[in-house]
Amino acid sequence: MEVVNKYNEPELVLLLRQRNMSAYTYLYENYAGALRSVIFNIVNEEELANDVLQEVFIKIWKQIDTYDNLKGRLFTWMLNISRNASIDTVRSKSFQNNRQNRELTEDVYTAAGSSQINTDVMGLRKVVHQLKEEYRVLVDLSYFQGYTQDEIAKALGIPLGTVKTRLRTALIQLRDIIKP
Repeated sequence: MEVVNKYNEPELVLLLRQRNMSAYTYLYENYAGALRSVIFNIVNEEELANDVLQEVFIKIWKQIDTYDNLKGRLFTWMLNISRNASIDTVRSKSFQNNRQNRELTEDVYTAAGSSQINTDVMGLRKVVHQLKEEYRVLVDLSYFQGYTQDEIAKALGIPLGTVKTRLRTALIQLRDIIKP
């Protein structure tokens, strides 16, 4: 079994820009799960989410030279690529046609079997989007996608204590926003 190196963010970016395959493998193994969750949350189809994820990693590989660490963390940059690719997919004509052509019974059974609350209908996502990016990402990963604080810390490359503090601050800010 090969031991995978742990890279810090500047090293990882440098190696990716040098087209280092082991760095790319590390990137995929450590970030694909989190990015796939973001993608699936938007496209809401397993197979399509996997396809978009592959496209996202190709874009990351091709566009790594456009990443600017002064504008944000690598994960945030990849998250934006994932989100944009997912939204583009949902807006595409073939996706819309596919949605319209589904059998009614499939939608009925899916809706009947779903016990999940649609947070968009409740307006929670709009409230969360009022937070700063550093808080919004953590709330999204934790509460909407079900990641543990430890998983978030590892995925974002930040200390667990920082994740806990930022989530607590985010919840306090959300409480203040929601209060009439």
